[in-house]
Parts: sequence; C-alpha cells; structure tokens
Amino acid sequence: MLPLFLPYASLIISAVTHLTAAAAGKTIFLLAGQSNMSGRGGVMNLTWDGYIPPESSSNPAVLRLSANLKWELAGEPLHRDIDVAKVCGVGPGMAFANSLLRKDSSIGVVGLVPCAIGGTNISQWVRGGELYKQLVRRADAAVGGGGSIRGLLWYQGESDTLNVEDAEAYGSRLRRFFVNVRADLHLPLLPIIQVALASESGPYTEMVRKVQLRMKMMNLRTVDAMGLRVQEPERLHLTTPSQVSLGRMLTNAFLQLSLPSN
Repeated sequence: MLPLFLPYASLIISAVTHLTAAAAGKTIFLLAGQSNMSGRGGVMNLTWDGYIPPESSSNPAVLRLSANLKWELAGEPLHRDIDVAKVCGVGPGMAFANSLLRKDSSIGVVGLVPCAIGGTNISQWVRGGELYKQLVRRADAAVGGGGSIRGLLWYQGESDTLNVEDAEAYGSRLRRFFVNVRADLHLPLLPIIQVALASESGPYTEMVRKVQLRMKMMNLRTVDAMGLRVQEPERLHLTTPSQVSLGRMLTNAFLQLSLPSN
C-alpha cells in the first residue's frame, strides 16, 4: 500500500522545499503596537465574521512567522497566535504586503513578523519588558534563516490617551522605544512607519496625535489614519475596509521612504 502514498508525500516535500527556499530570501517587516495593528477588522461581540477581502487574501509570496518561530504561509488573522487574549480579525499587514508586491515586484517574498498586543501602553514596550523582549527575539529568529528586516510598522497609542501623565510622557517614551529597537537590532537606519491614531480613544487623544504627527527622526514616516472608518458602536477599531486602506497607506509611505535621494 505504501506506493499509493508516494505522490502525496512528494507534494508535501515539494511544498516544504518551496517554503524553505522562499523564506531564505525574504524581505522582513515587523508588525508591532496594539489592537489596530493586531487587527480587529470584522470583530463584533467577541466574534470575527471570517470575511477576508481580496486585498488581504493569502499569497504564496507572503509568509508569517508563527508564535513558535516557524515560517508559514501568511493569512488572516495574522496575529491569531500572538495576541491570544483577544479575538483577532483583519489588520493592515496582509493588505500592506500584497500592495507592496503589486507595486514593487523586486521585493520577492515578504516575511511578516506579528508582534502586536491589544490594549498595551507604550510603557509596556520599554526595553527589558516582556513585549520588547518578544519583539527582539522574534526579529532575531526571523533573520536566522535568511532575509533582511526592511521595516517596522507601528500602530499604538490609544491606551496612552486615557490619562494626562501617559499622554505627556508619550513623546519621550516613543522616541526611546524607536532608538532602542534600532540599536538592539543593529539597524541604526531601520525604516519605521508609524500610524497616527484614527479614533478618539480618550480625553488626551489630540496630545498623543500631535506627538505622532510632529515626530522627526531619520527614516521615520507617519501616516495619519484619522478619517478612516471605525467600527460602531465602540468607535475604537478600524473596519475591515479601513484596514485595507491603511495597508495601502503604509505601502506608499514605505516606498516613499525607500526612494533614493537625489
């Protein structure tokens, strides 16, 4: 009976070989922050509706690093085994990767490294903290099998709008986080694309948004998500179409940042 299984074994071996080869030459992006980066598109009443728009569909040229540090075919929800305390839905990562591949075929294979955790304050991303250590550990694992980290996609800040102390300290804490990540990954010019908040989360939202929009650092771009639709009635998380739009915005910002200067 063994010969009957040989064709299936060959297919499995071929698929694994293809995945291994693709992972070796990947262009890697770290996805970090809180719930809107993790993805809550399509999540209502603690249930994800399961809808994946075409722009966020799986693509053989897009891989994700799983929670157990293995490369696999990427698919929504990208953070399903990372942000495990909440229900995950559609985020901006897949739309970003697919849009990037359409606009720049030289990218080859995109490797996404989900690291975002919903409800986290910037103080929880301090160097030495668990979230920070997990980000660095996953980044190191991502390049271990080949490829290079080309950018950090960062969407966070809603939790820092709830009290004035956090809002006032947000700028210095965020800048320190970016500086430390670059230093610990040995990538002093790592491109960083951050998202300015889309929702009026707390009474100090505008304080945090001003910090985000005015921050100036080498190889840092900020995309403003304000105006993208958020889900009703909670008005905190981006809708699935808004996540697709944000993915395109992140792509455009990255490509502009990557353009050679004259």
